[in-house]
Amino acid sequence: MMLFAWLPIIFIVILVLVILNFIPIGLWISALAAGVKVSIVTLIGMRLRRVPPHRIIMPLIKALKAGIDVSIDKLEAHYLAGGNVDRVVDALIAAHRAEIALTFERAAAIDLAGRNVLEAVQMSVNPKVIETPVIAAVAKDGIELKAKARVTVRANIERLVGGAGEPTIIARVGEGIVTTVGSSESHADVLENPDRISSTVLNKGLDAGTAFEILSIDIADVDVGRNIGARLQMDQAEADKHIAQAKAAERRFAAQALEQEMRAKVEEMRARVVEAEAEVPLALAEALKQGRMGVMDYYTMRNLLADTDMRESIARETEEAVEHSDTDEEDNA
Repeated sequence: MMLFAWLPIIFIVILVLVILNFIPIGLWISALAAGVKVSIVTLIGMRLRRVPPHRIIMPLIKALKAGIDVSIDKLEAHYLAGGNVDRVVDALIAAHRAEIALTFERAAAIDLAGRNVLEAVQMSVNPKVIETPVIAAVAKDGIELKAKARVTVRANIERLVGGAGEPTIIARVGEGIVTTVGSSESHADVLENPDRISSTVLNKGLDAGTAFEILSIDIADVDVGRNIGARLQMDQAEADKHIAQAKAAERRFAAQALEQEMRAKVEEMRARVVEAEAEVPLALAEALKQGRMGVMDYYTMRNLLADTDMRESIARETEEAVEHSDTDEEDNA
């Protein structure tokens, strides 16, 4: 019986706990204490729309205490769109304190674009230094210079949506350094006046279309690298040598082919001469046989041939003796 008497009380307690869990009474009281007018029905509607009420009410309290006029509907719509309500409100408060013109719509658009709007506002007040990697460039005299620059930038609130980021700034500064060094007559001119790079690059308007405003470009370090001009000349000379060698080899192969062809022709002529000489005895025998040539004529011809052989032998011996004497004179000299 006593259990049945406690059942209504237990039911009422459970109902109250469920209501308190569904309706953030504590958050409502905190809002009223902070001077923020919000009804219980609005908080219940947030629950029904699956919006955590503290994600909206706490930033709203911060905004109103900082003197920024925002509505619950705008904050809730930004949350439902996937934005970071707390960060947007913090950015609005920072911009208001720094006297930077920034509306809620602009801040929400920057946040939804994927950029950190609070960091952008802080960068507008406190500029950021971007350090480029080592950039190599070659002057007209062929000497390579390696430069490193520090770029001081400030966020441009108006161009944060759709503006290029830090990689674009670094790429443009690198392009400007390469152009400036490449147009210098001598690398010594750049080493003597490195501020020429800064002034030339800064005057190119490299921040156009980016989310930043370039305040200054400072050359942190300039080092002398390789002698690219001499290396290119060496490579060109080496290439010319290989080309000349290839052409010489081509001419040599052509000469060798021509020599082989001539030797083949000489061998063919010798074969014909030998073949013709082999027919001479037959022709002599036929002439003797038919009486077109006498015996004395034959012996006279043999004597002439022997005399010719003897003269050729003496001439060869004389030439060899002269060559030997010339060689001995050269050795004695």
